[in-house]
Amino acid sequence: MNPRELRLPVAWGELAGLRLERPGRPRVIALHGWLDNAASFLPLLPHLPELDLLLLDLPGHGRSTHLPAGAEYGLATHLHATLDAADALGWDRFALLGHSMGAAIATLVAAAAPARVDRLALIENLGPLAEAPENTASRLHNAVAAARALPGKSLRVFPDLAVAVRARMQASQLDEANARLLVERGTREVPGGHVWSSDPRLTLPAATRLDEAQVQDLLGAVTCPLRILYADPAQPYFPDPLRRAHLDAVPHAEATVLPGGHHLHMDQAPRVAAWLGGFLAG
Repeated sequence: MNPRELRLPVAWGELAGLRLERPGRPRVIALHGWLDNAASFLPLLPHLPELDLLLLDLPGHGRSTHLPAGAEYGLATHLHATLDAADALGWDRFALLGHSMGAAIATLVAAAAPARVDRLALIENLGPLAEAPENTASRLHNAVAAARALPGKSLRVFPDLAVAVRARMQASQLDEANARLLVERGTREVPGGHVWSSDPRLTLPAATRLDEAQVQDLLGAVTCPLRILYADPAQPYFPDPLRRAHLDAVPHAEATVLPGGHHLHMDQAPRVAAWLGGFLAG
């Protein structure tokens, strides 16, 4: 069964996604990583058990509407978008599958609305990234400078999709087939070729971040069953000691480590699906 395109109205536009309807089966919303889109989870679908699935394009990503001028992207924006999507489907309770940034968002949804989240299946992240308090001023300075400079920048035009695919392969160490999935959903046609469809504001650094004590408090509020898959080697921004500290803060969490890259759910779809399918199915 192939998923169908879905558009869900929200206050500022539309959330797009891919919908695989299986009434009566466990409900799952899948949240992709930064600058990815719903196609990130397509390699998993043939290997998963029967689930009632929404693969969501987060705000400003894929085919979802960009936020209005002056609005800023943040994890809270994506948290509310996830709940808005669930509300639009009439889902009071659901599981969340998240990769990278999507895993951070899923963690926050579970902490903020515990009565709605049955379980978390996370890949390559647990909770939001923290900032040391002494870096607060420099982060704000750099974020403001980047935001003020953005209107003067132009989008790169790819003369054909093959060039965009090669660029994505280089940026994310993906093979050609998986890079093409993301590129086909993550570009739009313009005169002379294609540009990324994601909102350029998504590339801006966050003006503020939580510190580690705040992140630990959020993680301690996650009460649902949680299973997380990490790739080896670890990403530089989320090293193994930090992985362990975040895991220790969450009750009822189970971790697995597999050799591979950051997009191992695409690179090793059968193996990852075998790890998470039964858990998501309850």
